[in-house]
Amino acid sequence: MKVLSNIFISFFYSGYFKIWPGTFASIISIIVLFPIVSSDLISSRIFIIIFIILFILSLFFINYYSSNTKTHDSSVIVIDEFLGIYFIFIFFDLIYILNNFFTIFLIFILFRFFDISKIFPANLIDKRMKNSLGVLLDDLIASIYTVAILYSINVFIK
Repeated sequence: MKVLSNIFISFFYSGYFKIWPGTFASIISIIVLFPIVSSDLISSRIFIIIFIILFILSLFFINYYSSNTKTHDSSVIVIDEFLGIYFIFIFFDLIYILNNFFTIFLIFILFRFFDISKIFPANLIDKRMKNSLGVLLDDLIASIYTVAILYSINVFIK
């Protein structure tokens, strides 16, 4: 169970990248998710169901890992970055701007900005929720901000 937990929360060990593991995991997440979304490999409904399942599994595995290592929000835990990017890709058709490369570039830059800066309410969640849900929620808030900005830009361009 320890090995499975470690593989899951570190997103197949990408969380062990020595320099900026969250940024590295975000890049890997885009590389994994973009082909799925752009090729319509699975339906939107299935894509969302998979997100919900991964979110629930993440709650369990982050809690398990944190309990075993006596840590909270370890830099090894990057499944939250994956889920943050995943959440953004749920709305890809609504936030698409100009071309795929430009859209992905903006997704990456905005998500990392909001994830690192922890703008309200992410800062409160990061400080007060010392559990697996808190680890995931601050990244989902970064995702929501990213989607909101890209959607707003898209509205003005069209």
